[in-house]
Amino acid sequence: MTPDSSRYEQGLAKMRGIFGPEVDTALKSLAATSPDLVRYLVEFPFADIYTRPGLDLKTREMLTVAALTVLGYPQAELRDHIKGALHVGCTREEVLEIIIQMAVYAGFPAALEAVKTAASVFTESQETSG
Repeated sequence: MTPDSSRYEQGLAKMRGIFGPEVDTALKSLAATSPDLVRYLVEFPFADIYTRPGLDLKTREMLTVAALTVLGYPQAELRDHIKGALHVGCTREEVLEIIIQMAVYAGFPAALEAVKTAASVFTESQETSG
């Protein structure tokens, strides 16, 4: 199936705005195995959903961090979206408050894993910025 290049480019631009240019490397690596999955990943969430006018990008990333925290198992994706949340204006304190709030609904094991993931992101960002 041929991707709609304008839709793909719109989604890719949104992803770069959230995750930075390093998203290209991650997508290229994934595309080597599953180019269709990459197309779906770029077009549906980032071209169709993230570009909707109802919520700003910071709010969308906060909600995504909350959802991934509640799910508990997608720590790699949570790591990416914590980085994205910080990149679009969330503070570390806001990220931690989101995780603490989700402990009520997801339980402490999920929140503890999310805090460990957040801590590693914070340490990594401190090392690269300082």
